[in-house]
Amino acid sequence: MVEAILALPAHIRGRLALALETGALEMSASPASLSSVLGGGGDAAQAGEALATLRRLGLSGSAAATFVRGVGEAASRVVRPDMVWSGPEVAGLHARDTRRVYEEFLTSAKRTVLACTYAFFDGPKAFELLAERMVSVAGLKVTLLLNIERKRGDTSAPDQLVRRFADRFWRTDWPGSVRPSVYYDPRSLELDGPAGVLHAKSLVVDDETVLVTSANMTEAALDRNIELGLLVHDPALAASVTRHFQGLIDCRMLVPLPAS
Repeated sequence: MVEAILALPAHIRGRLALALETGALEMSASPASLSSVLGGGGDAAQAGEALATLRRLGLSGSAAATFVRGVGEAASRVVRPDMVWSGPEVAGLHARDTRRVYEEFLTSAKRTVLACTYAFFDGPKAFELLAERMVSVAGLKVTLLLNIERKRGDTSAPDQLVRRFADRFWRTDWPGSVRPSVYYDPRSLELDGPAGVLHAKSLVVDDETVLVTSANMTEAALDRNIELGLLVHDPALAASVTRHFQGLIDCRMLVPLPAS
């Protein structure tokens, strides 16, 4: 029942409710009447199916209008994630592009950015927009969560690996004059092999929007690989993701990268 109403585009639901409310449409309206009031095509046909469902409930026009409006208002409060893809485009299929989503949200951040990636290449290019945003928006708080990899055969002590990574990151990878807070998972550096790695790929902006994706911050992942993510505008979810990472930081499962 509700599905038939939800299947209608929002503007058609609004027209249908108004027409039933004002008497412009009767509950027994014909397909011709629906087309006249709502416009022709598939929308009118869908509206006819929804109207038939409401008619079977025995509702009056005004009651049906109230029901349609209620369903529409409930639907508007439901969080619906957007799919975000990298890779080849397919004709007839619409999806948001991973690189465009990253660029759009990094360049619009006003308060906070939390970015987590397992891998990045060409640091100056990967972090360019974020570094520029930190300079242009005073007080923007940026937290990066990065993985430090122990190369096969490298027997260096963990603190040496961290020092080398930090020196390279601050000297060549980070392109800005204002620095973010950077954290890593020390388990990835254990001499006997990593007990675990920071493998999550996500972006949280202004504690409002969350992107969870298979894509790392690399050119291949953003442009060429087939990668899939979900983008959700939901402050509650954003806060939950941020709290979880902050909890890992607070209990030192994630530790700060040395400043230099």
